[in-house]
Amino acid sequence: MTEEEPTKPRIWHRYIAADGTWRRKEGTAAEKRPPGEDLQILRRGLGRPAGTVLEMFPFYTCPVDDYAARRGEVSAEQEAEHIALALYGLHQQSQDRPMHCDGVGLGRAVLGLRRHKRTSDEAVDSRFQQVFSATSTDTLALRLRGLISQLKDIKEPVDYNRLISDIRDWNRPDSRSRVRRRWGLDYYGWTQGATGRRTDG
Repeated sequence: MTEEEPTKPRIWHRYIAADGTWRRKEGTAAEKRPPGEDLQILRRGLGRPAGTVLEMFPFYTCPVDDYAARRGEVSAEQEAEHIALALYGLHQQSQDRPMHCDGVGLGRAVLGLRRHKRTSDEAVDSRFQQVFSATSTDTLALRLRGLISQLKDIKEPVDYNRLISDIRDWNRPDSRSRVRRRWGLDYYGWTQGATGRRTDG
């Protein structure tokens, strides 16, 4: 069930094209991006369990796990989507550029943060290590919130579809290890890839 495609497009796909640009090419920035009131609703989910913010229900897209629902619970994928939606609401707030970009995993995005002229290598390393070492989904969500705020400050996007999968996989030690390896390889790719720090602001 968790591998099924969403039944409707997630909010970022309604406004952002596959190439990472706004779908709507004409009009003001405010007309191209998701409505501020929608993003505000998503931010209400920050720090709150999935399914406890009534206004967020129209934004959920993953299939309902009937077995979990009968027990008053949500599936790992529903929980992951809730967390990612809330983080997206924070990330996209007041941004003129899309903050979802296909293919930009968390490690790669944080590498962009590390290379930015306004950040310290040591501070970013420490922040990423805190996220990396989380052992529960609740702790992961809390630590991701601080990291996403920093990515927002430098307008660095993230692939939110992939983030949903990563958060979902955090529930099991074996799949959590795979996520960590991928994040680490993306982040420390700077030792083998392009050198130098970005200086754009």
